[in-house]
This record gives sequence, C-alpha cells and structure tokens, in this order.
Amino acid sequence: MAEKEERGSSATSLKDQGNEFFKSGKYLKAAALYTQAIKKDPSNPTLYSNRAAAFLQLDKLSKALDDAETTIKLKPEWEKGYFRKGSILEAMKRYDDALAAFQIALQYNPKSQEVSKKIKNINQLVRDSKRAQEVENMRSNVDMAKHLDSLKPELSRKYGSEESWKNMFLFLVETMETAVKTWHETSSVDARVYFLLDKDKTDTDKYAPIVNIDKAFESPDTHSNCFSYLRQYAEESLSGAACLVVRKSSIGYPQIWKGQGLRKWKNAQNDGFFVQFESPSLRKLWFIPSSNEKGRTFCRSRWPSLTLLAAATLPSPTLLPNITIVYASPRTRRPSHAIMRSHLEKYLKAVSKTKLQRDPEVLDIGVHEVLPRLFKEKLPNS
Repeated sequence: MAEKEERGSSATSLKDQGNEFFKSGKYLKAAALYTQAIKKDPSNPTLYSNRAAAFLQLDKLSKALDDAETTIKLKPEWEKGYFRKGSILEAMKRYDDALAAFQIALQYNPKSQEVSKKIKNINQLVRDSKRAQEVENMRSNVDMAKHLDSLKPELSRKYGSEESWKNMFLFLVETMETAVKTWHETSSVDARVYFLLDKDKTDTDKYAPIVNIDKAFESPDTHSNCFSYLRQYAEESLSGAACLVVRKSSIGYPQIWKGQGLRKWKNAQNDGFFVQFESPSLRKLWFIPSSNEKGRTFCRSRWPSLTLLAAATLPSPTLLPNITIVYASPRTRRPSHAIMRSHLEKYLKAVSKTKLQRDPEVLDIGVHEVLPRLFKEKLPNS
C-alpha cells in the first residue's frame, strides 16, 4: 500500500514537472516526463490526456490519438478525453469525426464554453472545406463545350458543312478552355490571337497558329497597326477563323467598357478577360469575369437573370441582382402580390441552387468589339 502511494506521489511529481515544461512550450520534455509518470501510474487518465496534448503540439497525431482513446477508455464519462480526441481529429482535418467527439464532450459538460467554441469553429471549418472543394471542382472541371452549346445551330446555319462548323466550334472551345485554365493557374492571360489554319493549304513554316499582341492595346496607333497586321495575316495564312484572348486590365485602348447607354455594362469594375471570335460569316464576343475565393482564382458567371413583375414595394436590388422589371399595367404598375410573390419565390429558389460557374457573358460585338473585323464579310449566298 505504501509502495503504491509512493509510486502515485512520484507520478504526480513527474506530471507537475511535465506541466511546467508544457507551459513553457517545451513539449518534447513534457511528453517524456508524462511517459515516465505513466510507467509509475499506468491507470491514470490525466497522464494520457496530458501526453496527448503534448503529442498534438509536436504534430505526432497518431500517438496523440492513441493517448486520447486510452484516456476515454480509462474514464469514459470525462469530457477531457473527448475534447483531446476532437482536437487531434481537427488537426488531422477529419472534421466530421472531430465534431462527433466534441459533441460527446459537451454532453458530459454542457456548460463548457471551450467545447462550445470548438463546435462552432469546426462547423465553420466544415463549411469552408466544402466551399473550397466546390471552388476547386469549378477550377478543374472546365467544360466550355457545354456553355457554348447554344452556338452550334448558328454555326451550322452559317457554314452548312458539318465538318466545317464542327472544326470551328472545336477551335473556339479549345481556345476558351486553354484561356480559362491559364487564368486559373496564373491569374492572367497573355494577349494573343489564335488562328484556325487550313491544314492542307497553309504554309505552317511561315505562319504560326498563335500571334502574340501584347503591345496592341497601348494606344490608338498600336491598336490600328496591330489590326492591319492581323487582317493581312488572316488572309495570307488562309485561316478559316481567329480568336482573340486579352485580359481586360491590360487594355489601355479601346476601353470598351466605358461610356453611357449601350456601351455601359455591369462588369466594368470586374477583372477578367475578353474572347472575340472572328470568321467571314460570324463574329462573337464574350467577357469571362474572374473571382477570388478561398485563396483561389477562378472564372465565374453572373447571377441568373430572370424577368419579374414589379410589385408596389420591391426588395433591395442588392438582394436580387439583375432582375429585369416588367410592369403588368402601364397605368397602375400594380400587379397582384400573389403573382409577384410567386415570381420572387421562383427566383430565390433558382438563386439558392445556383453555383458559380464559368458561363461567358455574351456581349454585343457591334458595340463592344475589341478588334475590328479581321475577315472580309461573307454575306449569305455570296
């Protein structure tokens, strides 16, 4: 009996020494002293709990978790063991398991502010982790063919030949996907024009499929000279189409997003890049806005734009962006609130399900063109 008390007293002394080292940040020495104490008193849950805390600080997570499990086994109704386990699982980024451990700890000590704070933090970490994964999925799953699918019928009408319009569509998709992936990797794109060369007729020793135009947008003169060169290049290289990619912030001239009326558009303050498609029969222009979330840059789309009937009192426009207001009656401008409520519910439901995607914003090329027409216009039946 006396020997047991002596061993217990010795273990307590070693534990106290370990606590002092722990407080001073000397976790390895603390862990060593807790180990010595455990040898003298192997059934003491506090010693395993303390050593688990030291191992956690030393990033020895597997050993820390073993000690936390031993603590729980020795004293199942002590919240400290579950707290240690939750903290270690949190460090392992096993957030769901950590949350379960903290919730058990709270059951045994409902008044613990420390445990409640941990649960709140873990819930936030889970949300952040899921959102970060969503962002990463959007960055890696670039499928421009899906977003440009509506362009196929127009290309088919313009070019007739299935091989011809499909080659153009594939060319555009590949160019846009390359630009988006480059943006995701570097947060920028180089000013370039990609040409769809004739694989049978183009002299590929003389004409490359990509032309860098980094100086083209410095002034009206450089812009005009570049345009003249590109138009000649398109003709002499026998290209079937061309695609311009340029970052918005690198354009000194023409700043097509400035102005009033038709020239004014909502993405004037956003970073991103333009993609302008040129061919003899079809011209298109897109702007792909950029966003930064969870430390990752990715291309994003605008909010869904729906048409709603206007009620006497509307919510703040900041809550419902891009709503086109259509009044049911020019006189009263008071449609039934039941109709308005129905439309609002549909809109909010759509917004709640919407994830940020890479839908390019289609612009009116006649108003916002970045470069003038590169190919001589081919009119129908000509």
